[in-house]
Amino acid sequence: MMINPQLDKPVIQWLLDSDPSIRWQVMRDLTNAPAEEVAAARAKVATEGWGAQLLALQGADGSWAGEAWNHGWDSTMHILSLLREMGLDPASDEARHAVGLVRDQVRWKGWDWDGTWRGAEFDGNPFFAGEVEPCINGQVWASSAYFGQDTQSERILNLLLGEQLPDGGWNCEAENGSTRSSFNTTICVLEALLEYELAGGNSAEVTESRHRGEEYLLDRRLFHRLSTGEVIGQDRTGKSAFTRFAFPTWWHYDVLRGLEYLRRAGTAPDERMAEAIELVESKRDGDGRWLLENQHPGTMAVEMDESEGRPSRWNTLRALRVLKWYSAGN
Repeated sequence: MMINPQLDKPVIQWLLDSDPSIRWQVMRDLTNAPAEEVAAARAKVATEGWGAQLLALQGADGSWAGEAWNHGWDSTMHILSLLREMGLDPASDEARHAVGLVRDQVRWKGWDWDGTWRGAEFDGNPFFAGEVEPCINGQVWASSAYFGQDTQSERILNLLLGEQLPDGGWNCEAENGSTRSSFNTTICVLEALLEYELAGGNSAEVTESRHRGEEYLLDRRLFHRLSTGEVIGQDRTGKSAFTRFAFPTWWHYDVLRGLEYLRRAGTAPDERMAEAIELVESKRDGDGRWLLENQHPGTMAVEMDESEGRPSRWNTLRALRVLKWYSAGN
């Protein structure tokens, strides 16, 4: 499967005529721009557009929306995840300042170090020490590793490694007796393990755990049930379909997110990915773009000029670089 550079040229320009958070990734991943030009474009994430808007919303207490986590998409955890997706340079003054405030001031109200709930008035764990659910801890640890806050996160690492299920994945419902993993939880943890390694973490236990998690996805061809082989129409919550691509994904899994993880991990393409790749390719519209098929309901801290059913720069960027990676490996 090859990408036609001539066909994609107008699409690439459409992507470049965008927010710095998209532009610099297009330059790095699709146009092979010189490193100094990529770095200059990336630096603008902190000072222009969506990245700058998100940074400006941080409160004096170091948090966003006054909370470590909430049921919307505008809490401290969600904003750090989004800034990581946007590629805010962890070494920038703006990132160091913002993350330092989170490290020093934001806490998981109510949660003690041993995972005991002690009431909302209890001044609980520091933010980067996490809480109890592997889905949430995975998202926290991914940001922790990316922004260089691993010291406080050793607790999360030990928890996640101990919570991996026999089938290779993870599930937030394991504490309630579930013995089968969840795509949603597994992708959150896998991204965290990978972020740790990309940031320089060197642990044979982490690498082995991550590879077992990858096999969980690959054995299911990224969106099939292992037991029956049928396509998974919706996750167990009934709130999202694995075959409909969203951005931001938050804690939800979909096929494009799974493939993006495998691309970033440098996984060698194999036949277990082929159907998922065909699904991505099938969704390219007549203009060479991909739609935002699913927008998870919730309060966004900033609007990113994308709406459900319309062409999405984020999904187009992600789909094109997945196809480029897969094509290069076959």
